[in-house]
Amino acid sequence: MLRTHTCGELRKEHVGTEVTLCGWVENRRDHGGAVFIDLRDRYGLTQVVIGPPEADAAQIDAAGHVPAESVILVRGKVAERLVGKTNEKLATGEIEVRCPELKVLNTCQTPPFTPSQADLPGEDLRLKYRFLDLRRPEMQRAMVLRSQIVKTMRDYFAEHNFIDVETPILGRSTPEGARDYLVPSRVHPGDFYALPQSPQLYKQILMVAGFDRYVQVAKCFRDEDLRADRQPEFTQLDLEMSFVDSDDIMGLIDGLVAKTAKEILGKDVTLPLPRMTYEEAMRRFGHDAPDLRFGMEIIDVTSVAQKTEFRVFRAVADSGNFVRGLRAVGAAEKYSRRQIDELTEFVKDFGAKGLAWFRVEEDGSLWSPIAKNFEQDHLAEIKSLMEGEPGDLLLFLADSWEVTCKGLNALRKRLGAELELYKPGDLHCSWVTEFPMFERDEETGRWVAMHHPFTAPLESDFDKLESDPKECRAQAYDLVINGSEAGGGTIRIHDQAIQSKVFELMDIDEATAEDRFGFLLNALRFGAPPHGGIALGIDRWVMLFAGLENIREVIAFPKTQKASDLMTEAPGQVDTTQLTELHLRTLAKKAD
Repeated sequence: MLRTHTCGELRKEHVGTEVTLCGWVENRRDHGGAVFIDLRDRYGLTQVVIGPPEADAAQIDAAGHVPAESVILVRGKVAERLVGKTNEKLATGEIEVRCPELKVLNTCQTPPFTPSQADLPGEDLRLKYRFLDLRRPEMQRAMVLRSQIVKTMRDYFAEHNFIDVETPILGRSTPEGARDYLVPSRVHPGDFYALPQSPQLYKQILMVAGFDRYVQVAKCFRDEDLRADRQPEFTQLDLEMSFVDSDDIMGLIDGLVAKTAKEILGKDVTLPLPRMTYEEAMRRFGHDAPDLRFGMEIIDVTSVAQKTEFRVFRAVADSGNFVRGLRAVGAAEKYSRRQIDELTEFVKDFGAKGLAWFRVEEDGSLWSPIAKNFEQDHLAEIKSLMEGEPGDLLLFLADSWEVTCKGLNALRKRLGAELELYKPGDLHCSWVTEFPMFERDEETGRWVAMHHPFTAPLESDFDKLESDPKECRAQAYDLVINGSEAGGGTIRIHDQAIQSKVFELMDIDEATAEDRFGFLLNALRFGAPPHGGIALGIDRWVMLFAGLENIREVIAFPKTQKASDLMTEAPGQVDTTQLTELHLRTLAKKAD
C-alpha cells in the first residue's frame, strides 16, 4: 500500500505518528515560507504543511507550484494545529501533517471546473467531465449511499432464504411495453436479441422450476422518452416468490422498507405500511402514486355545480364531467392575483381550460371575481364541502375526470412545495393496490395491460374478463415513496388457459402468442405454482433516500434526457466492416 492512512482518518490521538497520505490537491495556500495543501480523498480532507523546519526553500517552492486536482503522495508527522487554527467543520480539523516534501504522482491540467467550487457548471459540462464531477463529496456520498442500500437489500433477502440467480441479458424481443433495445446477431443473419426490459419471463420460469424465492439486482433497458427520474438503462431489485398472495409480498417489502429506513436514515417506520386502492388514490389525490407527506385532498363539488347558475360549472356538471377542488389552508394571503394567474397558466399545461378560485374571508364568506354568479346558499355549500376556514384559498378545476386528476395532482404537488407542507427529510411510504387490469390504447383502441399481460385479475373479478374488461381489477400493487413509484409488482397468471384469455382480450392471437411467449406458455403447462413478485427501482430508491430530485445524481455514469453519454460520446458511429459482419446497412446519413 502506498498510504498508511486515509485523508479522513487522522485525529489528535495520532499526533507524533509518521504517516503517508495519498490524494488530490483540493486547494493550495502559500503563506510566505510555508505551503498549506488541503489533501482530499473519498474519506475526507487533511491539511498538509510543507514548511520549515521540515522542508527547505526548494521543497517549499516546488509544493507551491503543484496544480489543483493533481494526485500527490506526502510523508510526514501528525501534529496538533496551532491554537486558534482548528477547523471544527472537519473531522480532521484538530491536526495537520507536517512534511519535508511531497511527491507528485500525476499532475492535472487546468480543469473546466473543480469539485470544490461553489457554483457548479451546467449539467452537460459535468456529465462530459464526469470523472471530475464524481470527485465532489456530494456525488461520492450518493455513491456510498447507493452501495449501502444495495447491501441492505441483499442482506435482507439472504436472511429470508432467497436465491440470487442471474438471468440473461441477451434474450427474445417480446414487444408489449416500451420499445426494446435490439442487438443484431452476427451468427444468425437477420435475427436480433433484445436487451431485457425486466427479467419478468425468466423469473416466472424459475418459479415453475421450483426456485420458490428468487432475487437479483438486475440491469434493465427501455428505449423510451426520458424524464428527470428515468434512464434508458436502470437497475432494479427484482424478486419472485411461489405459493404467496399479494399480502405476503407487500408484508415482505414492508420489512425491507423499515430495515432500510432505520439503517440508512436512522428513521423508524410504522408497519404495516398504509394501503389504498387505485380508485381511492385517484379520487382523493388524482394520481396513482400520491405524495402523502401532506394532506390537501381533492374534494368533489360536482353536486353543487349542478345547481348553480355559474355557466362554466353548470355546463361541465350537466355534461357528466366533474368540478373538483383543493383547499390550501391559510394560503389566501400568500397568493396574489398575479400568482393565481400563474397557477392558472400552470394547470393549462395539464389540459385544464382554466382555474376557478375563492378566498375565505375573515367573516367566513367566499370572495372571488366569479362569486357574483353564485347564490349565497350554494357558496355556503361549497365552503362546507371544502371545510373552508378564514384565510384559506379554494381552487377548482371543471373538466373531465382525467383532466381534473392530472391538473389537481400537479397543482397539489406545486402547492405542497411552495407552502412548505413537508420537511426535506420527511419520508412517507405506502401501497396502492387493485389497479385496473386493462386500459385502452389511444392510438389503436385495443385493450393493453396496465402493468403487463402476465398479471392475474382479482379472483372476484374473473367473470369481468368476459363481461366488462374495463372494470376488471388486477392483483397489482405499487410501492410509493414521497409521491414517486418506488416499486411495482403483481401476482402472476399461473394458469395457461387464463393467460390465453388475457392475450385474446389484448388482440394477441394464438399464433402470435406462441411466437412471442411460447416458452412461457409451455412452462405454464408443466405444473406452474401460484406465484408473484415485485421490482424495486434501486436508482429511484437512492434518489429518494438521498432527498434528490434528479436520478442522474445517483448514477455514476448516466445518460442525458436524449439517451446519450456525453463523456464517452455514446451512441456513436461504427465502421462499415462491423455493419457488414452483422448483415446491416444504415439508412441514416452521417452529419457533415
